[in-house]
Amino acid sequence: MTGEDRDDRDDRHGSSNGGPDAWGRGAQDPGATSPGFSDPGAQQRHWEALSSQYPSNGGGPEQATGFPGNPGTAPTATKEPARRFSTPAVAALVLAVGVAASAVTAVIVQNGDDGSSVTSSLNQVNTGDRENTSVSDPDPGTVEAVAQNVLPSVVSIQVATQQGGAEGSGSIISNDGMILTNNHVVSGAEDGRAAITVTTNDGRQLDAEVVATDPQTDLAVVKATGADDLQPIAIGDSDGLQVGETVVAVGSPLGLSSTVTTGIVSAMNRPVQAGGEDGGEASLIDAIQTDAAINPGNSGGALVNLQGELVGIPSVIATLGAQAGGESGSIGLGFAIPSNQAENTARQLIDNGRATHPVIGARVNTGTEASANGAEIVDVVEGGPAADAGVRDGDVVTKVGDRIVDSGVSLIAAIRSHTVGDEVTLTVTDGNGGNEREVIVTLSESDAA
Repeated sequence: MTGEDRDDRDDRHGSSNGGPDAWGRGAQDPGATSPGFSDPGAQQRHWEALSSQYPSNGGGPEQATGFPGNPGTAPTATKEPARRFSTPAVAALVLAVGVAASAVTAVIVQNGDDGSSVTSSLNQVNTGDRENTSVSDPDPGTVEAVAQNVLPSVVSIQVATQQGGAEGSGSIISNDGMILTNNHVVSGAEDGRAAITVTTNDGRQLDAEVVATDPQTDLAVVKATGADDLQPIAIGDSDGLQVGETVVAVGSPLGLSSTVTTGIVSAMNRPVQAGGEDGGEASLIDAIQTDAAINPGNSGGALVNLQGELVGIPSVIATLGAQAGGESGSIGLGFAIPSNQAENTARQLIDNGRATHPVIGARVNTGTEASANGAEIVDVVEGGPAADAGVRDGDVVTKVGDRIVDSGVSLIAAIRSHTVGDEVTLTVTDGNGGNEREVIVTLSESDAA
């Protein structure tokens, strides 16, 4: 946790909006001739007669009472007064989940016994180009084109346990059912005692099981069974994202499957720490910040660029604290795990059943009393990478490469954006801000499972 109270919990029940008829999709074309009227003039006289029996209230179409497709039956509702919130009310970071494993080696690259082939996002050279099967082809690079390409590759995930359930989203990474999602979406289902159901964009419901999870990065892979024709999502390069670039979020917020929202990249390299579900292990991610609407249920879905390539996994949202009335939902501050980190972790989870995490071999001060000028090193592990590079207890790390470090959490997030074995340059000062120097550290593997 970041030290902030998580006053708001996600809605674990989602919401239901009824079937297609509830939204008027089955309603007749108002311009069509009604049954029993072969003469359009007779039909017009019939509607005029009805109009004289049921006078208008004087309003336009927007004043009509009743649901689309079922006029006149809408329940009345009392309008609540509008609320205004100040910036300090934005207090809590919550996991964007709607709440209602052994290693699998080389399964994504082998042919099955039946001779069928497997296609995987993790082994593709992605260009973002796909065959468009719509009746009218949208212009490439538009949100419409992105939605048509990406929707078949994003699923909704329902997890049912004896204590309740959770609902989130996932991105298909192989045609035989490998799906990348958040750990907090499927947390508690690793032992097989929870039922996981995956619903595809075309309405198929498939049973699924957890392949492996990584709570520290809030990532997981699940395997859906019963289909070998799923469409893997194209994976892009999250390092190439620019602040201000347009992105599209696809998922199932509040149980509303196949939802598409759009926004921009608001910031990069944003350190975000969030607690696990029901007291589980906390995660810390080096996040992409976006103002694309992300709500409970979007967790594990797709944040894509205008080439239709996955660049992030929506995971955490900022929401208003209880002092602001307990309101929750999108306020334009959503955070996604970069696709480069997600792809690397997914490969490890599938191949090895676990993921490794890079460390410098030092304990860092992440408390509120920490130095405001960088990350204070509390304890250097003897024989570790930091010690070998000359880092000492009490030193302060101010940069990782060219990236400014302003806290202990910021340093951890910056290191986790790399991989085990990488060489990184740390800018270090003493506890008083003097004696600045650069040291090269070779990242080792964390001992944590």
